[in-house]
Amino acid sequence: MVKVWKKLGQSWSDMEKRLNDGVTQSRLGRRFKMEERKTCFTKELRAGTATFLTMAYILAVNATILSDSGGTCTAGDCSMVCNVPTIAESDCHGLYHYHPRDGNTTASIQLRLVQPGPECKSDTPAPNPGYQNCLAKTRKDLIVATALSSAIGSLAMGALANLPLALAPGMGSNAYFAYTLVGFHGSGPLSYQTGLAIVFLEGAIFFVISALGLRSWLSRLTPRSVRLACGAGIGLFLAFIGLQSGQGVGLVGPSPSTLITLAACPKQYITEVGGFSQCSSHTMESPTFWLGAAGFVLTSYCLMKNVKGSMIYGIVVVTLVSWIRNTQVTVFPNTPEGDASYSYFKKVVDFHKIQSTAGAFSFNGFSHTPVWVSLITLLYVDVLATTATLYSMAEFGGFIDENGKFEGQYLAFMVDAGSIMVGSALGTSPVATFIESSAGIREGGRTGLTAITVAFYFLVSLFFTPLLANIPPWAIGPSLILVGATMMKVVKEIKWEDAKEGVPAFITMLLMPLSYSITNGLIGGIGVYIVLHAFDFIGCARNWFAKRKRPVLAKVQNQVTAADESPVLV
Repeated sequence: MVKVWKKLGQSWSDMEKRLNDGVTQSRLGRRFKMEERKTCFTKELRAGTATFLTMAYILAVNATILSDSGGTCTAGDCSMVCNVPTIAESDCHGLYHYHPRDGNTTASIQLRLVQPGPECKSDTPAPNPGYQNCLAKTRKDLIVATALSSAIGSLAMGALANLPLALAPGMGSNAYFAYTLVGFHGSGPLSYQTGLAIVFLEGAIFFVISALGLRSWLSRLTPRSVRLACGAGIGLFLAFIGLQSGQGVGLVGPSPSTLITLAACPKQYITEVGGFSQCSSHTMESPTFWLGAAGFVLTSYCLMKNVKGSMIYGIVVVTLVSWIRNTQVTVFPNTPEGDASYSYFKKVVDFHKIQSTAGAFSFNGFSHTPVWVSLITLLYVDVLATTATLYSMAEFGGFIDENGKFEGQYLAFMVDAGSIMVGSALGTSPVATFIESSAGIREGGRTGLTAITVAFYFLVSLFFTPLLANIPPWAIGPSLILVGATMMKVVKEIKWEDAKEGVPAFITMLLMPLSYSITNGLIGGIGVYIVLHAFDFIGCARNWFAKRKRPVLAKVQNQVTAADESPVLV
């Protein structure tokens, strides 16, 4: 039996080698420079699969965050309510008798259904069925918008820039869009339509900056030590996300006294204390945490043995176990939300056509000050954060040359900016290069075929959203932690013995996970770098002025000497 398996394995290896050799020597292989970058077709496919699986959570997470803004839903979508709030809609007929404040008489009012005001968008005292139905449709629209914008951006990055970088609506900017610009259920200063217009205009400005080459010029101004630290800082940021419960295994959680502490307790032992959800007891006893830990060990072991597709196996195994219902680790608990998710999951194949979010942007509200403040904020975040992500991924993949440039960077910047406009046209927040691309790079992805593979999966996900939207966070978390571990190797290139280089790098790495922002880490690192190099800058400026001054003094001295030596006419 063992001989049979060995023979089958050898046959598969031979077939894979012939396929890889054929593709590498083909027109496709030459187009994507596969031989030059020392990669092969099947490795690129595995890398694309690993990248997609580590970022597939964005389909559900982004749609959930953006639908919290209410999308295009208004009070007009709310179900009609009884003119007496305490009466159910089904009983809203006939006369309602009540006692006025004096209590000595009896009055009556005709019960009838009326259209509620903006208060119907609130979840208290009870969610309005009509508004909730609109939100459900909006969420499905946003899942499709997320998948489609990610597919278009990733396809363009692979085909045009030939880089293994995938794109999707960015985490952080989507929360800023939903909770700051538009507000929960439209309670913010701007409408959803105006917010999309801001994103579109920001993308257009970003596109012009990229086309003029200013973006790469700005990027090269970033000190090398800070740029290297960005990669490690993003790795720590990813690992921190993977440790939390939102998109990870739930090992750590908030604490009102120490800010963060060990968690991983079952849901029934999570209590609200001072606005924080924390474990009251039974720490480290969460079944889902231990399932995620098993996935972590499995993936780590595969990495130790250099197994191809290491990141994929852990995610797939944990996800399959979590899809089994009526277990302590199921992603479908016996609750109304769990039942709804399971009903949607059982469809397996489902295609939803965007009904409300595509082309919804409106420039009517651009006379208000918050519009321009928001525009500047988004532009500032993209110039710093997404550019830092691009360079960090290029550094991680070994694409950066001695001049701080990488092949395809101009087109990569153009694609990154253009994808923002595509995303806003479909109804989603800014699209950016995803740091989860490092998972594919870790698997050996070196060409645009990795990104094109991710784009293919996103297009397929348009039909298999019920499955992909139910990949649990404790299946994703282990991969994020291990990707973060692999990204730490760049720190060895930082000159730690030189405090002027090491301290800014450390601040950059420290602030990214602790402030939950790539931008804050980058700003902090550059700021410290400028302060520590201030005397050097002053010395350089003084020397420059001195050099400029010498020729002028020499010229004046020559003129004086010439005047003294000139003959005097009597």
